[in-house]
Amino acid sequence: MSAAGVPRVVVVTRGTDYEGLLARHGTRDQARFFLQGRGGAIEDAQARHELRETALEQVSRAIPTRWRRSRIDRADLPRFVFEPADLVLVVGQDGLVANAAKYLDGQALIGINPDRAANDGVLVRHPPAAAADLLSAAAAGRCRIEARTMVEARLDDGQVLLALNEVFVGHTTHQSARYRLRFSGREERQSSSGLIVSTGTGATGWARSIQRQRRSQVRLPAPDEAVLAFFAREPFPSVGRGTSIEEGLLAEGAPLDVVSEMSDGGTLFGDGIEDDRMAFPWGMRASVQIARQRLHLVA
Repeated sequence: MSAAGVPRVVVVTRGTDYEGLLARHGTRDQARFFLQGRGGAIEDAQARHELRETALEQVSRAIPTRWRRSRIDRADLPRFVFEPADLVLVVGQDGLVANAAKYLDGQALIGINPDRAANDGVLVRHPPAAAADLLSAAAAGRCRIEARTMVEARLDDGQVLLALNEVFVGHTTHQSARYRLRFSGREERQSSSGLIVSTGTGATGWARSIQRQRRSQVRLPAPDEAVLAFFAREPFPSVGRGTSIEEGLLAEGAPLDVVSEMSDGGTLFGDGIEDDRMAFPWGMRASVQIARQRLHLVA
């Protein structure tokens, strides 16, 4: 802790659907008119917005008055400088925890769920009323921490992308992704809909869907397990392109190496955020592996 040992709480949130509607249409009445013509109701979005606002008020009251505090929007995460001893409160959806995780390095994160009817609460598992006790326990080091495995993609030019759920390697459009894949001493040129490399946290989402759809026998890892699962999506056999390396598990220190054979449109992004991506042009190599960082989620 800095500032003579006074804790700092960083509250992370994002705009609600209601705020987005007002920004797009200018007024509540215009937004209501737009939704009514399409079978929607502004009241539903407003009710969810008010639940979030109520949760933020409860969280604000839970922070001791002598503690320092900051509130940032999801869009500000790339520019915000976290301190090593920050206590991070994420108020919103599970996905917002994944958004914040890549910018942390050991700070304790508490997920607050403002709307249990809308959010699964896998990562934002605590009600707003629990914020005071959780902050007190986290500041004193008395809380139980889940150290969740993260995944990183490292390009041969030094760029690094972190993700909590999964990394996608492929093409920016629906075109086939072409690459050379190296896994467990084998190498193969492939053409597919892209590669997914998933952590145990991401195993409840995209990776689970792929596993179930293809009836895969690959075991998906637990969130705190130092193992990643990868899947090549719909690999297509052709002259010079194979399908023998479709899926597998990656242990610590055993990366999945991918060399791009896409003249344009090659990309890597994490946790489904396409705007936060790295270009992956022909000849560039990416190593996708277990990251050094772990998300320290307050359980």
